[in-house]
Order: sequence, then structure tokens, then C-alpha cells
Amino acid sequence: MKFRHEIFEKSSLLLLIAILIVVSIGGIIEMVPLFTIKDTIEDVAGIRPYAPLELAGRNIYIREGCYNCHSQQIRTFRDEMDRYGHYSLAAESQYDHPFQWGSKRTGPDLARVGGKYSHDWHVAHLIDPRAMVPGSVMPGYAFLADRALRFDDVADHLRTLRALGVPYDDAMIENAMADLRAQANGESDGAALIQRYPKAVAADFDGDPDRLTEMDALVAYLQMLGTLADFSTYRAEKNLR
Repeated sequence: MKFRHEIFEKSSLLLLIAILIVVSIGGIIEMVPLFTIKDTIEDVAGIRPYAPLELAGRNIYIREGCYNCHSQQIRTFRDEMDRYGHYSLAAESQYDHPFQWGSKRTGPDLARVGGKYSHDWHVAHLIDPRAMVPGSVMPGYAFLADRALRFDDVADHLRTLRALGVPYDDAMIENAMADLRAQANGESDGAALIQRYPKAVAADFDGDPDRLTEMDALVAYLQMLGTLADFSTYRAEKNLR
């Protein structure tokens, strides 16, 4: 046994190879069962793909690096659930490319921020964070209210996500431009939008009805986070199993 140890102790290359083999075996043992467990990503009623305006807002959220300070993962700890709400479910991120889970929080977790504040609050907070949250170290994003939203490729984006497994159907792709405009205009007839994207919030988010801005898109995204799953129903279904 001592001789066998000396083989690795005298050769850093062999030691490195042995470490990689052991770590690989451990990783396989941890990951393989996840592909065989039915409830790894269980079906949760209400979860849907992002509406076109929400998707555009999510792209801006990622572009501006918001994920560096705000996670979207509520852990199963009592203090986190008391502060933020029900712990995050894998199903809530099943259509995310990439997902926004993580452990970095300079600001609060945003997994359940949808509907917690008004549209005006979000706009004011993004323009001047310290006006709404004294002591905040978040930079301002006032320029979003002045920058027109580029959305000419929104149908192509949905088509690409469908290739990755997101269940956008032909009607969603064909009406992507119309749905985006309908959600950004609270006075529009949003019946078709709601039929395709239940619980979508349609509003003039930035308060400027004459323009469709990046602020509209980002607030639309923030206002839907955590609003799709009905956790009272989810708990009831879990208790019946």
C-alpha cells in the first residue's frame, strides 16, 4: 500500500490524472440521477415562455449586467423565503437561455419582484436608484427612457429559441411584432396577447405613450418575474402526491 502511494507522491502528473478521475466519478454520480428523476423539472401550471416585450427586456437586463448584483434564485432557507417568497422552482427557469440563478447579491433577489412595485416606481428607481432606496449603490439607467427599443428581429429571436426547445408556436412567431406593441400600449386590445401569454401585463410602462423605449421593455420583464406560478395550487398538488 505504501508503494502504491509513492507512485502518486513522486509524480505530479499521475497525481493530477488520479484527481481528475476521482472528481469525474463523483460528478457523474451526482449528475446522472438528475436525468432519470421525473421531478427534476416538474410541470408547474402557469409557466409559459416570455412574451416578446418581456423577452426584449430580459435581453436588456442581461446586456446591462443586472445579474451581477441580483440573483433570481430563492433558496430553501427560512430567512430567504420569509423575505422573498416561495423558493425558486426549476420549472420557472426552464425557458431561460441563459438562466439567471446564482449566489451573488449586492441588491435583493428579484425572483418574485413582479407586481411588488408599481410601473412608476420601477421607472423612478432605474432613473435614480437613491431617490427610491437611500444608500443604494446601484448605478442609474436613465438612458433607457431615451433609447428607442430595437425589436425588428423579435420574430427571429422567438424562432431561434424554439429551435432550442422553447415552445413558441407558429402563431406566436407570426404575431411577435403585434404582441410586443400591444403589451407596450395599455390602451390596445390585448385579448390575443393574453390568450397567447396568460398573465402578461399590458401597459405604457415608461409613461411616454409616443415612444417604445428600452425602459418599457425592462419594466415589462421585471413586472412578470415570479407571477406565473400559482403557489397555492402548487402546494395543494404537492400535498396530494
